[in-house]
Amino acid sequence: MRPRFARYAPNMLRTLVVWSVLYAVPALAQGAEEKAVLQAMVEWCAAAQKSDAAALEQILLDDYTLTNSLGKISTKADDLAEAKKVDPKYEVLENRDMKVRIHGNTAVVTGRTRVKGVSGGQAFSADFQFTDTLLKVQGKWRPLASHVSRMAN
Repeated sequence: MRPRFARYAPNMLRTLVVWSVLYAVPALAQGAEEKAVLQAMVEWCAAAQKSDAAALEQILLDDYTLTNSLGKISTKADDLAEAKKVDPKYEVLENRDMKVRIHGNTAVVTGRTRVKGVSGGQAFSADFQFTDTLLKVQGKWRPLASHVSRMAN
């Protein structure tokens, strides 16, 4: 004798497969988007470390702003001017411990940045906690706003 639910098993299995796919596809897409955001962060960091003004011009949104650890707000134009005069000159500029949250075409990335280099003839070395906001524009993740806080040594 077959159990009563046996005749429903094929339908239940199909339902489970459909639900699994419906939930897995967004998760896979989220993973791909997170990777794309992290790749944008890597490219941005590399361009800043190399003082590559041309790359930064393409990476940063026109209305990009940075609130630095002293509370001063700088713009894309300010970042491009720094890159063109290569001051600061970075030996190290690396992000770590990044966490990405995506909401539609907006991504928020939190993490830590380690910097080391020379600015105004003076050596510097510091660690910062950051929050970056990126927008997906024409299929590319681009920085819109940043905020950094210096971490105690």
